[in-house]
Amino acid sequence: MANILITGASDGLGRALARELAAAGHHLVVHGRDAGRLAGIARETGAVAIRADLSSLDEVRALAARAAEHADGIDVLVNNAGVGFGAPGAGRELSRDGYELRLAVNYLAPYLLTRLLLPVLHRSGCARIVNVASAGQRPVDLDDLMMEREYAGVEAYRRSKLALIAHTFDLADELAGSGVTANCLHPASLMPTAMVRESRYGTIDSLEQGLHATLRLIVDPDLEGVTGRYFNGTQPTRALDQAYDPAFRARLRERTEALLLARHSP
Repeated sequence: MANILITGASDGLGRALARELAAAGHHLVVHGRDAGRLAGIARETGAVAIRADLSSLDEVRALAARAAEHADGIDVLVNNAGVGFGAPGAGRELSRDGYELRLAVNYLAPYLLTRLLLPVLHRSGCARIVNVASAGQRPVDLDDLMMEREYAGVEAYRRSKLALIAHTFDLADELAGSGVTANCLHPASLMPTAMVRESRYGTIDSLEQGLHATLRLIVDPDLEGVTGRYFNGTQPTRALDQAYDPAFRARLRERTEALLLARHSP
């Protein structure tokens, strides 16, 4: 059985994943922001629970340290936590570090968490990194990462998910031959989750569809060794062209490292 860390496990897709994986006998570390809901899923699944606000990079660092300490190794890291479009008409929001909120939670947090946990993942020998992205993608403006000139929650969300996909491809190249794989997916469209309800968009797909697609990347033995892929549900597909551009990915990586360094507490 695998040791699996799931972020955003106190609600929605993450909660469904935790229930299913625990029922199959896997050992879980679950993350959430709401202490009450997190305690509930931990009791239900027997998981180690770690509360953290991913809008704070210091709390991301603390999450990584505690996960490495409490887990008997990590075989799968599921970066599922995220912030959606926001309520209609909501203005630009900032993270606790002063960064645009959707970029911070949907991209900077999983980027940092993954990098901090790579030594633990390497020890597994055949670990998987699964990033929950979206089919809703927009090109990232590297000259306006924080969207200070023009802002819309939907646009910010889609840019953050494109950045996460580009990071996944970067990781796959970096980790080639190491035994650690990195893939991303759009699990399903507008599932009935709190994030979707807040946006007031109607639902399209069921939670079960997203659950099935994500579980496949986590545990399917047929995907052992498969890396650097983007899936729409269970089907491999192509992300927005920008995610494949080596020059863009290098610049994004440089900007990201600079942002993380700027907010690193000694």
